[in-house]
Amino acid sequence: VVLMDPNEDAEEILRANRSREKTFVFDMVFDHRATQEEVYVSTTKSLIKGVISGYNATIFAYGPTGAGKTYTMLGTDSEPGIYIRTLEDLFKALEATTEEMDYTVSMSYLEIYNEVIRDLLNPSSGFLDLREDSKGSIQIAGITEVSTTNAQEIMQLLTKGNKQRTQEPTAANKTSSRSHAVLQVTVTQKSQRKAVGEEMRIGKLFMVDLAGSERAAQTQNRGKRMKEGAHINRSLLALGNCINALSEKGGSRAQFVNFRDSKLTRLLKDSLGGNSRTVMIAHISPASTSFEESRMTLIYAYRARNIKTQV
Repeated sequence: VVLMDPNEDAEEILRANRSREKTFVFDMVFDHRATQEEVYVSTTKSLIKGVISGYNATIFAYGPTGAGKTYTMLGTDSEPGIYIRTLEDLFKALEATTEEMDYTVSMSYLEIYNEVIRDLLNPSSGFLDLREDSKGSIQIAGITEVSTTNAQEIMQLLTKGNKQRTQEPTAANKTSSRSHAVLQVTVTQKSQRKAVGEEMRIGKLFMVDLAGSERAAQTQNRGKRMKEGAHINRSLLALGNCINALSEKGGSRAQFVNFRDSKLTRLLKDSLGGNSRTVMIAHISPASTSFEESRMTLIYAYRARNIKTQV
């Protein structure tokens, strides 16, 4: 990806060496002609085998407001996004291997808004707490878990849940999502032969539609929106710090990864640093007005690419 500065003047001799043109290298780059199917096949499809064999996987949609994160993740009825395509393939793959294994698939859909967690499938339950259970895995107390293997049913649930998301108009986008939405799918499998000390394999799949990251100047936020934006940017910063620490691991010093800085990173702790595979889909807008946002997004995503995890 080559990012050109829209304000750059070729005549200006003094700034000739200080060009802000930057080049970034990623595993995949899509232009505006890419279909939902292409994006899904090259980013997420390969993670499904891992989830079934007990690894964790995380998919992030990251980028400024209005660049298409929710479209990539949820999509529309005619062009479903990554959520639905992943689940359909997951169910197909599970059906193919059910000869000697018993499977349960449970999923929950929640949002993190201003550092509080809300259940999108049951919004009346109020704010929920993150707890750590005896095995040290993070649980959300009181979250609704749905087990179904019907992708249509799930699409309805997700669309309904998405309507419950905190959305507010900003100058950048009429229906800007002001919260991080997390779809958490847990696949548990046991062997049908009742052996002693029977092992359970648990694979978790997180699909995260992050809130828009942008400068307040761009969205002309004041008052409540401004505070909200600070919260959004704070949790994205915490995620960025974890990504930085993880990508520098094995460098000169053993880096401490602070997962407790935000609810988002705490929830994703196992899926960022542990037995996991992570994909970040960064969205940028081609408009010259959002040059700054595009630059920050690309730098962020480029850092995420350097994470090395010890599986």
